[in-house]
Amino acid sequence: MSSWWRDAVIYQIYPRSFADLNGDGIGDLPGIRSRLPYLRDLGVDAVWLSPFYLSPQADAGYDVADYRTVDPIFGTVDDARGLVADAHEIGLRVIVDLVPNHSSDQHVWFQQALAEGPGSPLRERYHFRDGRGSQGELPPNDWPSIFGGPAWTRVEDGQWYMHLFAPEQPDFNWDHPAVADEFRTILRFWLDLGVDGFRIDVAHGLVKEEGLPDIGHEATWHLLDVGESPCFDRDGVHDIYRSWRRILDEYPGERIAVAEAWAPTLSRVANYVRPDELHQAFNFSYLGTAWEAGAQRAMIDASLAANDAVGAPTTWTLSNHDVVRHTHRLMQVNEGDVAGRKPTEVDRVAGLRRARAASLLLLALPGSAYLYQGEELGLPEVIDLPPEVRQDPAFHRATGQDGYRDGCRVPIPWSGTSAPYGFGPEGGPSWLPQPDSWASLSVEAQDGVAGSTLTMYREALTLRRKVFAAADPLTWRDAPAGVLTFDRGAGFRCTVNMSTEPARLQAPGRLLTTSGPVTVEDGTAILPPDTTVWWSI
Repeated sequence: MSSWWRDAVIYQIYPRSFADLNGDGIGDLPGIRSRLPYLRDLGVDAVWLSPFYLSPQADAGYDVADYRTVDPIFGTVDDARGLVADAHEIGLRVIVDLVPNHSSDQHVWFQQALAEGPGSPLRERYHFRDGRGSQGELPPNDWPSIFGGPAWTRVEDGQWYMHLFAPEQPDFNWDHPAVADEFRTILRFWLDLGVDGFRIDVAHGLVKEEGLPDIGHEATWHLLDVGESPCFDRDGVHDIYRSWRRILDEYPGERIAVAEAWAPTLSRVANYVRPDELHQAFNFSYLGTAWEAGAQRAMIDASLAANDAVGAPTTWTLSNHDVVRHTHRLMQVNEGDVAGRKPTEVDRVAGLRRARAASLLLLALPGSAYLYQGEELGLPEVIDLPPEVRQDPAFHRATGQDGYRDGCRVPIPWSGTSAPYGFGPEGGPSWLPQPDSWASLSVEAQDGVAGSTLTMYREALTLRRKVFAAADPLTWRDAPAGVLTFDRGAGFRCTVNMSTEPARLQAPGRLLTTSGPVTVEDGTAILPPDTTVWWSI
């Protein structure tokens, strides 16, 4: 029997924006518990929760002050325990975020390190250094922060500390044994509570090159393009994950770990999922692949080959809490300048059409699929949020990551005709404003409606369990220019028209589901542009 995670569909929940039960405008764990039946009925296998730990929320919870406590804005540890129990009762597994690269600057270790001053043993658990220059007035090296500016902040006693992200997120020093010991106990705390695994934030960043050498040239880094650098994807991270794998394997039920690992090549990413390390790694290379048949096929082949080489499943995803929703990214085939202007209605229609086709393609590929909350509703990116409501810390810095992550984090609509659309109590607040146009995109508005995006996802997830097996390989078939066709096993075929013209081809069998209108007459199928079809053959 195949391990559950090798072909699982895992649904990412961004807790702030999923469901608000107490009416304060911020989503919470009780709200998630109340919506678990929706996820069961959608047809996913597991949920992944972004951070809900105690945090000052300088970076929406990715600045953790206490890894064993739930932040009061989200609920309590008992709420987390109840959520896991409820999910298990209806057949869902629960994966939680783990943030091991950095803590909050309010973490007790960091606060004590500041209080005790230079020479404190606690400073060795982070990266404190003396500055350069005659008065120590310059940062210890030339590394930039992903969020913009230098990766160093000076404290009152004159020393500097490293933060590859916001200044409120000091990096741990993973060369210190106390850090490794601490995280092994954190893993056990949540495994004992019953979680089924961890998504590891910045999995590629824990180990820095010895001596923290200069890059030697001006650089800025983006999460999507870290490339080769002295602070990412160092070989030493793999010893950490081997020790974590041994802990995970002690627990029943196949507990897993998933790496958010940005690396220069697919083979470098595959290093994280060797048999004695982690179970899965996000395939960000696929997320960034152009909507073009040749590019898609090449990336699919390369992704499968890299992971097959280490015996790991490939993962596929199109959106998450850090990137622009794929309904927006795909508005133009080659993306062009849509991100820099207000999209037209034609753009939006094209974006949704391609997003639906891309999603149906993704769900037909071998391996595990990750969905981001709201994509099953066809939600667009919210691009017109005013500056005063934006909360992405990178938005308020001059350089670095673009700072527009708030647009994919707007709370999702459940019901009703006005905000907050069932996200919270009627007439209640929402931590980010929802567009007036979202009434037609709510779960209520799409539920049971033939052809709606929600209906398409439900149909596809139901069929996915029936029409091919995890072990069924992908076999490419001949297809017209701009069209991809492949089989999974002996009875399933997927056809995708990525061209700008309708594609005419022989219908290979019975149509199972489609992302858009398809005509079949006298054995000939006509697929409009940007359409995916699943066939029973």
